[in-house]
Amino acid sequence: MPFLEIDRLSRRFGDVLALDGVKLAAERGEWLAVTGPSGSGKTTLLNLLAGLDRPTSGAVRVGGEEVTALGRRELARYRQRRIGLIFQQFHLMPYLTAAENVMLAQYVHSVADRAEAEAALARVGLAERLDHLPSQLSGGEQQRVCIARALINQPPLVLADEPTGNLDAENEAVVVDLLAGLRDAGHTVVLVTHSAALAARADREVRLDHGRLVSRPAAAAGGLRGETERGAAGPRIVAQGAGAGR
Repeated sequence: MPFLEIDRLSRRFGDVLALDGVKLAAERGEWLAVTGPSGSGKTTLLNLLAGLDRPTSGAVRVGGEEVTALGRRELARYRQRRIGLIFQQFHLMPYLTAAENVMLAQYVHSVADRAEAEAALARVGLAERLDHLPSQLSGGEQQRVCIARALINQPPLVLADEPTGNLDAENEAVVVDLLAGLRDAGHTVVLVTHSAALAARADREVRLDHGRLVSRPAAAAGGLRGETERGAAGPRIVAQGAGAGR
């Protein structure tokens, strides 16, 4: 059974169908890139995977747990145990140091541990920036604090929404290498990006357009197969990861 299963997922906002019957799967330790134009449903998909929104129809399963069937308290525990979120806009507390921002995620999960927070920051190359405020860090350093914060509780699923969108080329390369390291350490990574170069580093790329998976790029690693479904709007490709649809 795949670690992540998305089964005919749809999300409607009034008259707008943001996601339309998306079916997708990813294995544990796989890096999946989701690309597509603005407004194609990429961030909506991430929000549903994180349990921050509920679908109009369909299901999301992570590690065999059906996320779309969970109540509010169960969803909070799901995010604490299983999800690491990396944002484009950082969302750091401006009055907390780098170490304290990472410890904040620990506090929400269980008990804050300064030594663990320092070790997490050291792993992303910020051992010398522990007591710096966000305003004293570069954009690339702030994004690395976000990555350390996302990983401090060892979540099996990492969701990254345009994590290099505000970075220069040098810092983008650092973040990309960190994402590759997460995959190598066994985390499943779902990355939303407009960058073709960044998507090319992932194990697989799938493309959304108007809420549908519309193409089947060649896989860099592992198998990607698609099944064509025919509906009122004509045929479309439904991408599936290795083992999906069992």
